[in-house]
Amino acid sequence: MDNKALYSLQYGVFLLGTKCGDKINACITNTCFQAANGPTRIAISVIKQNLTCEMIEESGIFTLSVLAKTCSLETIKRFGYQSGRTADKFEGFEYSTAANGCPYIKNEACAVIEAKVCNKMDLGTHMLFIAEVTDAQLLSDKEALTYAYYQSDIKTKAAVTTAGVGPEKKIKGWRCKICGYEYVGAELPDGFECPICGHPADDFEPIYEE
Repeated sequence: MDNKALYSLQYGVFLLGTKCGDKINACITNTCFQAANGPTRIAISVIKQNLTCEMIEESGIFTLSVLAKTCSLETIKRFGYQSGRTADKFEGFEYSTAANGCPYIKNEACAVIEAKVCNKMDLGTHMLFIAEVTDAQLLSDKEALTYAYYQSDIKTKAAVTTAGVGPEKKIKGWRCKICGYEYVGAELPDGFECPICGHPADDFEPIYEE
């Protein structure tokens, strides 16, 4: 199977927020679509290892901030490149709270959706949640960020900007920026995909020797 054929599928980039007890958390996801009308239902897919996934399973509620094309790489890194198990992702970061108590962001989003889980399906590496939309609102007239634009523009420009900074170091491994899985070795094999979350080599960053 040629996995590159799957790259032609279109995705967005979203901030998935939830609340469980007194704790709030959020992660980045690129899989959400409207699944039904009357009532309006959406489907989201979340990596099972993510704390956000566990919290949604327990609370059954979430918000989905539809990120704008102007969203910064720093914001995506904050919520997508670290775990809520070891960091408070919202510390020092401006956010709002929806009627269901879940966090969302305004400044870098074009819309927010509130939802209540009504079904779920275990997909192995991911959990698929089917949820009824309880509220939704437009936040701006900005264009929504697509995963393709994030890969081709936002992440690529950042890589060019930081290239050549500091002394050259030897690469000892690669870390998946989506789920944190680490591959030991100086080079990733051709066609490599993360065994945990299934993301391609483009979503890995080098781990340098000290």
